[in-house]
Amino acid sequence: MTSSELWTRATADRYDAEEHEMSSGAVLGPTLDFLAELAGDGRALEFAIGTGRVGVPLRERGVPVVGIELSEHMAAVLRGKIDDDALPVALGDMATTTVPGKFALVYLVYNTITNLLTQDEQVECFRNAARHLTPGGRFVIELGVPPLRFLPPGQVAVPFDVSERHLGFDTFDLVEQILVSHHLTRDGNDGRYRRGSSRHRYAWPAELDLMARIAGMELELRVADWDRAPFTQDSAKHISVWRKPA
Repeated sequence: MTSSELWTRATADRYDAEEHEMSSGAVLGPTLDFLAELAGDGRALEFAIGTGRVGVPLRERGVPVVGIELSEHMAAVLRGKIDDDALPVALGDMATTTVPGKFALVYLVYNTITNLLTQDEQVECFRNAARHLTPGGRFVIELGVPPLRFLPPGQVAVPFDVSERHLGFDTFDLVEQILVSHHLTRDGNDGRYRRGSSRHRYAWPAELDLMARIAGMELELRVADWDRAPFTQDSAKHISVWRKPA
């Protein structure tokens, strides 16, 4: 077991509703195009598959998908959408859990590598990806760039969403590379807000490249989004692809 925080039943049950924008065609279309192209005629393995936001529609596009998921509650929500024969899911953490067979593509989306709270665990995640890849296979990560440029001296918090129903901000431990995402979410129309938080270990693109080298992979592509916009110093996130040598 890694140091990842477990998703509870209550969080899993409301996850799809709260992340409905991430399941829209505008978001998912380019994501699925990108991943399906890399998978080709091969199989895909999704680390931290969650409720199947990406894995289920990718399977519906004809790509054989297998998942690994730490939270049994998140996996239960996924299982309500598709049966195990069509999309098998192994319960366990993405740094050490293995599944049978080899894959043309391993992918990890939506900042989820930051759920691993130590550098050693993140390195093991890369090694686990390489372990599952065929020669020439690819490992893909979607990850935000740490917004430390927004931190003036003495400030440790950065807002990332301020809307009618949600207030979100991150606080940073710059020594340990830990950020805590804080959420105040309005439930219903009675004016009450639900408070939640989660811990993450952020990492820079160059640090991830070194993790990939340790795992025997090399950077093939880095872009700013699923539409393949160029990655620049002003990009808020990156999609990175590392390749296992053939």
